[in-house]
Amino acid sequence: MNTIAIVDYGMGNFHSVARALRAAAPGSDIRISNTPEQIRRASRVVFPGQGAMPDCMRTLDASGLRDAVLQAAREKPLLGVCVGEQMLFSGSEEGNTPSLGIFPGWVRRFCGPQYAASTGVSHHGQPEAAPQPAIRLKVPHMGWNAVTQVREHALWSGIPQDTPFYFVHSYYAVPDNPALTVGVSQYGQRFTCAIAADNIFAVQFHPEKSAAHGLRLYRNFMEWQP
Repeated sequence: MNTIAIVDYGMGNFHSVARALRAAAPGSDIRISNTPEQIRRASRVVFPGQGAMPDCMRTLDASGLRDAVLQAAREKPLLGVCVGEQMLFSGSEEGNTPSLGIFPGWVRRFCGPQYAASTGVSHHGQPEAAPQPAIRLKVPHMGWNAVTQVREHALWSGIPQDTPFYFVHSYYAVPDNPALTVGVSQYGQRFTCAIAADNIFAVQFHPEKSAAHGLRLYRNFMEWQP
C-alpha cells in the first residue's frame, strides 16, 4: 500500500491536503507526519507550506524535520506545494532567507509598475520607471490562472494544456536552470509555477483548492514511478 507522509512542521494547510489526497486515492494510507521516523517510513512525501518564508524555514528547523525532508528529496517521490516548492530553492528575497538549497535559484516577489503593490525597485536593485496610468495587478496574486505545460511529465497526465489552477502567493521561484521548469503561468509576467527533476515535482499553486484537475494531479503523484 502507498504510504504518503504530509510533512507537518506547523506551517501548512495539512488537513486540506490530506482530504484532497484521500479523495484522489482512497486506497492509500495518508498520514500527517510530524516526526522524522514517520517521514522516513513513508513511500512518498508531500511537502506543503504557507505563510512567510522566514517563518516557514524557522519552523521547519525547530521541528527537527529538515534532515528527513532532505533525505526524502534524495530517495523517494516528493511533491512540493506552494511555499513547499519555494523552500526547495537556494533562498528567498522575503527576509533574505536561505532555504533548503536542493535546486539553485532564488524566490522573487512580484515587482514592477504592472503591480499595485510594487516596491518601486527592480530585481537588479535599480529604481523602476514610474508606472503608467493603468489598472495594476494586486499582490498577493489570488485566484485561478491557466497553467501552461512547457514539457511533458507523468504528473500532467489527463490534465489539459492551460488548465486553471488556484494560486495564493506574492513570491515565485526563479530556477537557475530553465530546464527545471515544467509549467508556467502569467500574472503581469510569465513565471515558473511547476518544476520537476528526477523524483521531485513541485508546484506554486494549490492542487487541493483546484477542483477535479487538482485531484487528478494528486492521483498522478500517487501513481508516479520516477
